[in-house]
Amino acid sequence: MEHDMDGLIHDVFGVHLMEEPTFGEGERNPEVGESSKFGENIKFYQLVEDNEKRLYPNYLLRDALPEENVLPKSYYETKKMILALGLGYEKIHACPNDCILYRNKYVNDQVCPKCGTSRWKTTNGDVPANEMGTSEKRKNLPAKILRWFPLKQMLQRLFMSFEVVESMRWHQDGRLNDGSLRHPADSLAWKEFDARYPTFSSDPRNVRLGLASDGFNPFKTMSISHSTWPIILIPYNLPPWMCMKQSFFMVSLLIPGPKSPGNNIDIYLQPLVEELQDLWNDGIETYDAYKRDKFQLRAAVMWTINDFPAYANLSGWITKGQYACPCCGIETNSRWLSIGKKNFYMCHLRWLAPRHKWRLNEKDFDGTQELRNPPKRLDGDDILRQIDKSRDEGLENGAQPWKKKSIFFTLPYWQYNVLRHNLNVMHIEKNVCDNIIGTLLNQEGKSKDNYKARADLVVMGIRSMLHPQSSPKRRTFLLPRACYQMTNKEKYAFLSILKNVKSPDECSSSIPRCVQVNQRKIFGLKSYDCHVLMQELLPIALRGSLPDKVTSVLVDLCNFFKQICSKVLNVEYLSQLESKIATTLC
Repeated sequence: MEHDMDGLIHDVFGVHLMEEPTFGEGERNPEVGESSKFGENIKFYQLVEDNEKRLYPNYLLRDALPEENVLPKSYYETKKMILALGLGYEKIHACPNDCILYRNKYVNDQVCPKCGTSRWKTTNGDVPANEMGTSEKRKNLPAKILRWFPLKQMLQRLFMSFEVVESMRWHQDGRLNDGSLRHPADSLAWKEFDARYPTFSSDPRNVRLGLASDGFNPFKTMSISHSTWPIILIPYNLPPWMCMKQSFFMVSLLIPGPKSPGNNIDIYLQPLVEELQDLWNDGIETYDAYKRDKFQLRAAVMWTINDFPAYANLSGWITKGQYACPCCGIETNSRWLSIGKKNFYMCHLRWLAPRHKWRLNEKDFDGTQELRNPPKRLDGDDILRQIDKSRDEGLENGAQPWKKKSIFFTLPYWQYNVLRHNLNVMHIEKNVCDNIIGTLLNQEGKSKDNYKARADLVVMGIRSMLHPQSSPKRRTFLLPRACYQMTNKEKYAFLSILKNVKSPDECSSSIPRCVQVNQRKIFGLKSYDCHVLMQELLPIALRGSLPDKVTSVLVDLCNFFKQICSKVLNVEYLSQLESKIATTLC
């Protein structure tokens, strides 16, 4: 350790261990605090001297405590103590191509039976580990490891604390039941689940779980492409001010990178789903510290929470291309843009009132009339029938909207859940905010209004006032200014308001640091920045910057996000909000 510290000090001050300081005859090593011609090297010698001193001579924490202390004597004993608390995990080898987990019938296999890839990392040149001798094979490392944190022990720990056990009954004993939405227990999905499974709901200690997953880069740098996926479970028995605290998040699986598991995430979910099946069918004996007795604890996953790409991985529904809208399903009305080379979706008119005047307005929309009703909401039986039909017959044009049958359908209750998947509202909010800001400021590469978009309007034969216009003096086309684009003066006024915003001390958002007034740009917005910008600042900053017909629509959109993020929601008001957002989008 001392050699490592010496090396670190030498590196910092540019002096190497092999180089000894030389002094002339009669000269001596300069003392600390003495001004001399050696300059910064005095600091170096002081650090070397300090490094050789003990911080607390002959002092150890364990020795300072009474003899009865239970501090572990070694790292091995520390690991044993953690395992005894139920905080350990199991390592499960996985195929590097996400084909299988080496467990159950594959536990002794050395190569993947599906792709033929070795279970082990390739060593000694190009020789696969499975072709080496036994002694060599034992020294090799698995190509990929899934870390599984058993759920049953984590659930049992929730009932070992007197205070937590009492809170685990809050959804039944402490919740204010006045018809408003404050907690998932107030939702229709929760109530329908209780009505279908009265035996499960009769004991409020049975745990309702939410499952969240997303990829992240553990190396804190965008220059490295790496995606590790944790699977996190949230116990919804707890009150709102507890269930979303980090201390109650339960990491069940840690799916390794370097790439996303994608559609093969079900392979890694197998250990968790098997646990969930046991917890539903048989439960696990658990001690209740509040009642001081044992009971049979059961658990169920109510829904998942994820962003739009992860929704595709967990649900099996494709989220890009012809059938990208999960609400419209196979009735999605999409068209291909020949210039922009992408699909676009104009299904908004279906959610308007049946006799709304915009349904017959061809000119201002996509050139067609909309006479259809909103698509039917699919239940679990409908989804399973569609999956079987897609698998056996396929659609007429060969597109497959269902990529797979989700592993969650192996849970006995999953197909009867009213709500199976939730989309992360802050992820959507950030995407909407970035697109609005980029389009209003006409930022290059961020605006959705560009030459290709205008050229597609020409092909579709709509909105002639926005068609590109040729210039006799230039070889390029001019794009007429749209009503939602700001002038340079309007951009300056809009950005100046955001630049001078003063946020509270405890606010984790800092909008001004992202605003460049002179360059007329906003960049580097984080999710929470967009959350604050959309719900609080954008409606204020837009006043006077754009025509009222544009500002009013954007303010209504911001108000929609603010309302659905409220801590208390009125059910009747939600119906009105759903009707109003359809008009706002149109």
